[in-house]
Amino acid sequence: MKVAVLGAGAIGAYVGAALHRAGADVHLIARGPHLTAMRHHGVQVLSPRGDFTAHAHATDDPTDIGPVDYVFLGLKANSYAACGPLIEPLLHDTTAVIAAQNGIPWWYFHRHGGPHDGHPIESVDPAGAVSAVLAPQRAIGCVVYAATELEGPGVVRHLEGTRFSIGEPDRSISARCLAFSEAMQAGGLKCPVEPDLRNDIWLKLLGNISFNPISALARATMRQMCLHGGTRKVIETMMTETLAVAEALGCQVGVSIERRLAGAERVGDHRTSTLQDLERGKPLELDVLLAAVIELAEITGVQVPTLRTVHALSDLLAHQAAA
Repeated sequence: MKVAVLGAGAIGAYVGAALHRAGADVHLIARGPHLTAMRHHGVQVLSPRGDFTAHAHATDDPTDIGPVDYVFLGLKANSYAACGPLIEPLLHDTTAVIAAQNGIPWWYFHRHGGPHDGHPIESVDPAGAVSAVLAPQRAIGCVVYAATELEGPGVVRHLEGTRFSIGEPDRSISARCLAFSEAMQAGGLKCPVEPDLRNDIWLKLLGNISFNPISALARATMRQMCLHGGTRKVIETMMTETLAVAEALGCQVGVSIERRLAGAERVGDHRTSTLQDLERGKPLELDVLLAAVIELAEITGVQVPTLRTVHALSDLLAHQAAA
């Protein structure tokens, strides 16, 4: 199995290191000091499950790699439309693209069935720009439940969780999913093949859609947001509205809002990825988290006034930060 990790940051390098340990032919695509460190010292994984180092091939030029069986996409979703020159050298007719993204993916309605089958989601696939680069038929969905961070160039700190749920847009249990799952498990990760990954997408989104923008607006950690009565109430309302959209689309999350909040509180003083992006001057990943759900609410006729308000505020924050 030949795998390219496009965007070998904290999550991508962690997955690549695990697959390499399992014997897969892994190629990591990165840049800067992180790339230099991986070239010279490999990917060093520091984990409560045991430290290890993987000396996978690392490059900034996909033409050095050529076509692969799987591309594990570790880029932020707002980079997808522009990644064509990087991903094209990696593709052959049956290459699968596993997009480890938060929020609503561009392929959401691909082979969905029902009245919304094939419906484009403009906020995540504007004018089909993402689908033109990442054909939906190549997509394998992936919901990440692992937490990692780059402790330094070439050094990945694994904090918790090893689960990477994957699934086909058409809900089939495909041979390509099973093969990738087997390789991930051989590398020490959990990788269940879900019959309907969309349920997992909404479960993960329940937290991302609320905690991420509020954390950026308030410059607050998970614990701080949960313990402050006002923000806790706003987050509860956002989660309630999000669940209503998911249910209108036939998805069941299966976790109560109170349980989701309790879990977030236990995380402690963790800064969300959106807050970290704000602090580092990076673009905020709001379209797939908030704008897409508001668009889906319009499609289904669900009222989401709190989501709209928080999106307006966080969108202004993103524009001001980018100015």
